[in-house]
Amino acid sequence: MKRILWIAICAIGVSVTASGVQKEPVTAPVASQEAQAIINKYCTACHNQRSKTGNLELETKDLGHLENDVVAWEAVVRKLRTGMMPPKNAARPDRATLDGLATWLESGLDRQAALHPNPGSPSVQRMNRNEYANAIRDLLDLEVDVSAMLPGDSISAGFDNIADVLGTSPSLIQSYLSAGMKISRLAVGDLAVQPAPVTYRPAKGISQTTHLDGMPIGTIGGMFARHNFPLDAEYEIRAAGTRVDLTLDGVPIPTGGRGSIRAPIRAGLHTIGAASTRAFEAGNMDSGFSAPGGRGGGVTGITIAGPYGLLTPGDTPSRRKIFVCYPANENAEANCARQIVKSLATRAFRQPITDKDPSVETLLSFYQEGRNEGGFEDGIERALARVLVDPRFIFRLEHVPADLPQGATYRLTDLELATRLSFFLWSSIPDGKLMDLASAGQLSKPAVLEEQARRMLADPKAKSLIDNFASQWMKLRDLENAEPDPSADFDGNLRIAFRREMQMFFESILREDRSVLDLLDADYTFVDERLARHYGIPNIKGSLFRRVSLGKDDPRRGILGKGSILLVTSASNRTSPVQRGAWVLENLLGMKPPSPPPGVETNLDGKTEAARAATLRERLELHRSNPVCASCHTIMDPVGFSLENFDLVGKWRDLDGKTRIDPTAEMVDGTKLDGPASLRRALLARSNMFVSVATEKLMTYATGRAVTPYDMPAVRKAIRDASNTNYRLSSLILGVVKSEPFQMRTKDR
Repeated sequence: MKRILWIAICAIGVSVTASGVQKEPVTAPVASQEAQAIINKYCTACHNQRSKTGNLELETKDLGHLENDVVAWEAVVRKLRTGMMPPKNAARPDRATLDGLATWLESGLDRQAALHPNPGSPSVQRMNRNEYANAIRDLLDLEVDVSAMLPGDSISAGFDNIADVLGTSPSLIQSYLSAGMKISRLAVGDLAVQPAPVTYRPAKGISQTTHLDGMPIGTIGGMFARHNFPLDAEYEIRAAGTRVDLTLDGVPIPTGGRGSIRAPIRAGLHTIGAASTRAFEAGNMDSGFSAPGGRGGGVTGITIAGPYGLLTPGDTPSRRKIFVCYPANENAEANCARQIVKSLATRAFRQPITDKDPSVETLLSFYQEGRNEGGFEDGIERALARVLVDPRFIFRLEHVPADLPQGATYRLTDLELATRLSFFLWSSIPDGKLMDLASAGQLSKPAVLEEQARRMLADPKAKSLIDNFASQWMKLRDLENAEPDPSADFDGNLRIAFRREMQMFFESILREDRSVLDLLDADYTFVDERLARHYGIPNIKGSLFRRVSLGKDDPRRGILGKGSILLVTSASNRTSPVQRGAWVLENLLGMKPPSPPPGVETNLDGKTEAARAATLRERLELHRSNPVCASCHTIMDPVGFSLENFDLVGKWRDLDGKTRIDPTAEMVDGTKLDGPASLRRALLARSNMFVSVATEKLMTYATGRAVTPYDMPAVRKAIRDASNTNYRLSSLILGVVKSEPFQMRTKDR
């Protein structure tokens, strides 16, 4: 079996080589002659043929043919819009003049793009690890932990779904082969499964001395474990700790505090909870748990062993999804097997599969091999394993018309559009509704496409936009590896609270269809008691997260005040104005700061003159005395200084040791800063850039490739279309879905 699947999957290597928001001033665009005069007066002194400062030359550029230098002019637009150019100490016109020049350039670039669209040609895209897990969930109604089956994915342009870095290798092919065989056995229900124990551990650094959200009243600490029970059978569950009781899918299982049971459990995914019963206190209800004893040491792990006893596959969701028919006798097996493999292949390959498709006979040959060895269900298990390693499942293959010349543009088929849409909004395969519309050629109709996109955004599966898109944009995945100094006010509960706050915050933007500008200035956040204490928010008790209101100048408004971002942009033992400033510039304003030049000393904590300075600010000022360093730090540091009242774990402070915090600074365009509220106002004053960044991030994530200067007209169109709704998140998403980069390709091979 393994040898045959290996031969089949090697085809992969052949097939895929191929609201209270500060409004910006409205400016009229300048005329062509004015544009040239502004560039001559303020730009060409540095950006000429001789100097080429920043590797940009504008002296010989022809404003009458912007299409000849799209990359250069889009770079100019970005510098103008962010206020980064002209530089701080050079002659600068007023902002209205600079914005007028940017508007004129954008209009010209957009006109040329409309005449000559360039939607790009992304590489063949492999499902990443999260997408693979979601696809298995939706194909088989089976949740699996693929982190132990498949390696992590490389990141490019800020995301792990970028086609260019989702390559293949012999070891990865072996991983897919092994995963397919394991998942097919679990989905069908393999009676030969061995009762090997599996142990789950609580999250790193989690406190076991307070009640945790989701645990029963009357307990402290604890953990949950989601486990796939492969068969209807008996299982042994043991929770390590002191005076521990268990729950199964939220229902208490009294154990007398022993934390151990052996009981029959139905096949499928179940949630096991384990928590310590707390000491008796007046008014404390133990919710049916064991009689209160002493305060325990908490739960250190849950071990599940089995199955034991009489084994049956059970009526699991995955079996109901697979067995669309079941033969009444041996004579009916062949027809039923054909029906099953066509059903599986149609959903897995995201296209209708009929008897004429060669893959049907291939899958039936695998079925027959398993049928000959063990029986009907063994045959179906073997065919399913083959489906899960097929290139049409693992890769998102898109057609390239043979009759078009190189460089020509063409539209995706409806079925390909359905796949792009589902992986964008759900990180998974299309559902039946989407497939039916695509198969009928209806999905590409604008009204139908918008209707489906809105339907999908309202579906619970759109949570993948939070788990995958927002979590990477907002660096939530970096939280797990953040290890602040032990002296900091930080523990595992706060790590979880940071993540939960940001997830709930972004989900509120998505589910309430709010403006993306609320990410900068929302007057609310979500806290439990631990996080509220960290933020200094009074009168919050208990582990339940709730929404709290924030005042006009509250430093916690928007993402700038979120502890998760403040933590992951700090060093392990101190704040980092450089990292915080660079993150804001890149992720909120779209300006990626350059890397330090080779040979430049960047250590601010070592035995250097800068390290001996009294404060971090003084050390950075000495660092900037080097002109090579100043060119970058003058841009980044002021932004970071305005956030210095937040310590390395995001707690508000007025002193750094014995030195009073000085959050004052001046941005490169002259904007004065004196703390997080002023930085937030400065970002809102250039809200067009934040909206542009949000749209570019969505476009990158949706198309699986980095946005290029040729995509900016499509980005701007999406923004213009969304302006009537004050840039609601759904409007920007729909703008991306309707765009040429999302719906079209350029033939490049």
